Amino acid sequence: MKTPKKRSPLGSALAMLAVFETVAVVLWRTQDNVFYLFNFTYIGCAVALGLFLLGKGVPWARRAVQLLVGLYMLVGLGLIGGENMQIEGFWFYLFSGVFQAAVIHYAVAKIFGPLLFGRGWCGYACWTAMVLDLLPYKRPQGPRRGKGPLRYVLFVLSAALVGGLFLLGAEDKGRVMAWLFLAGNAMYYTSGILLAVLWKDNRAFCKYLCPITVFLKPMSYWSRSRVTVDEGACVDCGACHAACPMEVDMTDNARSRANGTECILCMECVRACPHDALTL
Repeated sequence: MKTPKKRSPLGSALAMLAVFETVAVVLWRTQDNVFYLFNFTYIGCAVALGLFLLGKGVPWARRAVQLLVGLYMLVGLGLIGGENMQIEGFWFYLFSGVFQAAVIHYAVAKIFGPLLFGRGWCGYACWTAMVLDLLPYKRPQGPRRGKGPLRYVLFVLSAALVGGLFLLGAEDKGRVMAWLFLAGNAMYYTSGILLAVLWKDNRAFCKYLCPITVFLKPMSYWSRSRVTVDEGACVDCGACHAACPMEVDMTDNARSRANGTECILCMECVRACPHDALTL
């Protein structure tokens, strides 16, 4: 088998920055709103910096990106800007027939973007995971649980909730959405922390409850950014599986590998491999 070619840290960083800068300029010009130029340039620079530092072996690189992007989305856009960037905000603008704010965010980060960078959003930018990753259960300490279908229940309920506002003719929907942003985050953090403690798994919420994965999982199946294994160098020691917070079978290069659509590109498996058999 051909050994996967390793990418240079600078090359990976510049490529990702180019993607985000292209989106920034296109949206700025087509939407005639300079905010999009700032928004996607900022996020692109943060992600590019993180990828460069990660490639250089800096252990806190991913955490830095989580804070830079996660706090910007949560505090800057959400709490201060009043934009609901949760899935309810996506439904709100979609049902309103307006291509802006949360719809653009979802299109770039969670619907079409994963074709390029998989579930990188979950590993580097999600403000819920930003908090959950600070908990002590960084490696799953129990068997995987068959609770995945719960994400589809929350997905449908979120659409029904926002759809109900339109059907009932609710007044001041924007104010309602701002309150739903607060309520949604409170629910996500509470349930995420509770599941992490009960099941000793920081990422239990991501695996079983997060409704956004309904978009992320099928698109990330075809992602161009994937951790691959050099089967000639791999000795099946199990170090990668023990290190993976999402329990992905990194010893299999097939797209159908176990839990393959849940890889968050955190690179824990790459760092853990004692034979340098894994690469992005």
